[in-house]
Amino acid sequence: MSKFKGITRNSHSSFQSVYLRMNKFNFSEEDLQNQISTLKRQAGLFSLIRLVLFLGLIATLVLFFSHSGWWIFLLIGFGAGFVWSVRQFNFIKDQESINLALQQMKVESIWRKDRQLDQLDEGKDFRGKNHPFANDLDLFGEHSLFQLLNHCSSKKGKEILAEAMKASLNIPEKAELRDAVDELANKPLFLKSMEAVGKAFFDPEQEKTAWTEWLKEKENPKPYLQILGWIGLIGGVSILVLVYLGLIPTAILGLWVLVGLFFLGMVFKSLKTAAEKIPNRQTLKTFVQWVQLIERETFQSPFLQKEQSVFKQESSMASEHLVGLDRLGLWIQNRLNLLYLPVNLIFWTDLLLYVRWVKWKNGYGKFLAAYPEKLAYWEVLISLGLFQHELGANGKVDHSDQHIFEAKELTHPLLIPSQAVSNSFELGNPAKVVLLTGANMSGKTTFMRTLGINLVLVNLGLRPFGEYVRVGKFDLYTSMRNADNLGESVSSFYAELSRIKTLIERLESGNPIFFLLDEILKGTNTEDRIAGSEALIAQLLKTHGLGIISTHDIELANLENRIEGIQNFSFHSAVFDDKIDFDYKIKEGACPSFNAHKLMELMGIKFR
Repeated sequence: MSKFKGITRNSHSSFQSVYLRMNKFNFSEEDLQNQISTLKRQAGLFSLIRLVLFLGLIATLVLFFSHSGWWIFLLIGFGAGFVWSVRQFNFIKDQESINLALQQMKVESIWRKDRQLDQLDEGKDFRGKNHPFANDLDLFGEHSLFQLLNHCSSKKGKEILAEAMKASLNIPEKAELRDAVDELANKPLFLKSMEAVGKAFFDPEQEKTAWTEWLKEKENPKPYLQILGWIGLIGGVSILVLVYLGLIPTAILGLWVLVGLFFLGMVFKSLKTAAEKIPNRQTLKTFVQWVQLIERETFQSPFLQKEQSVFKQESSMASEHLVGLDRLGLWIQNRLNLLYLPVNLIFWTDLLLYVRWVKWKNGYGKFLAAYPEKLAYWEVLISLGLFQHELGANGKVDHSDQHIFEAKELTHPLLIPSQAVSNSFELGNPAKVVLLTGANMSGKTTFMRTLGINLVLVNLGLRPFGEYVRVGKFDLYTSMRNADNLGESVSSFYAELSRIKTLIERLESGNPIFFLLDEILKGTNTEDRIAGSEALIAQLLKTHGLGIISTHDIELANLENRIEGIQNFSFHSAVFDDKIDFDYKIKEGACPSFNAHKLMELMGIKFR
């Protein structure tokens, strides 16, 4: 059932439908440079035509008032031609903006494929110092997952994407979303059209947030204002004609204007508020184009059909109502224009404008108030679809009722695919804790981050960078990048202990957690580190925890033989005379040799 049922569609809705059909942009990526050059020439031509028609309009206006009333027909012709030329010019400039956006998108696509991300938005504002995993897994900041994922134009869209990236794991509930993203990934034209519109038109510097709540507020219609409005329109026309014919003195027109000022004052404050609240034309243009694209698209996924249904109703289209808001906003926000002021003073047009605005707001305001946030979520869906389409992640996802983690040939999405080394891994039943040992720079930390960041991808409704991931129901927690903070008098060792304390508290409260702890207790001496590590591991084994602990203390590898639930894995290196080779492949068992001595030699430290 349409949520707009029972609301009378305004008289210009048929015109809006024609307007929407006429203003379809071309989103083809073929021969963009030539397209842009052609559009620049066309824009120059219509700029000249617009100037000629405007001069003709002024000339016929002067002739109309100074010579004969018959000039009005040519005046109307020049006026219509001028309006047409302005619209054509604006459309050409908008198409040029679309093409420039498509051109920029092609460049950014290459950056993402080559993992050259330094010129893309880092999303630094979304980093949370105490977040369970965001900082350790490079979700935000320099060379981050956000830079790969984000195709949003609005601040709200970026916020929703960031919150989804930081959300607690709930992978079993993401199956429907994953199907939706799969479908979107097979609609590249739709995806790129949506992103191009945002890049071409949306201005985040002028993004308004408070207007949606104001839009829900009902206005109190005053029927007498419509009557006064028609009196002003008819009276103004009549007085102008009579003055022109010389039947009444010009002073009557001045008196009419003074009377009108009193009535216009009744709506001045309300229209001023509306002018301040209504988004600018660029924002509304973006919304109109986005909604049109969503309305036109055919989706098979129930998830996407549900999201589309917000805009695509049985008896009306959301884009038509947005066009209505755009048109009203144009008049309301330009009421102090020098061309509009004399018209308003003579014909009291603000009264009819106010009546029309109140009718629109009371009829459609509460529905349109939901659109900006819904469109921001569509920006997130577009980002996910483009990520999957451009970067080709297509691994399978399965979830289990058991407390397990399985991955086959998994790689890190932030590494160049041709250089990334894949690894397979299983944990759970019976092993609950993996002790990960290995030489320096052999790939321990990258491997742990690979597991964590792929869990984030799967939790977003994306596919992992690998063949297969199977996970139980648990949350994710990491302790890898624990830096000191001089401002808070916090050492890196204390920062790590604080992270571990939070992990223990959450586990002992009964939460199942998949944890990744890198170089455990590295900030203290060897004796205390080994003793503390043994105590922590024993404590973790008594909880619903499941995870990996990396360490350089090979002595801890003996725990596998003494305590049930512990398993050793490692990364190795091959030391030669003048170099060290790494294969970055995980292997069962403890690391047989380390390379710190050789690394120090290669760095110039001489041992006697």
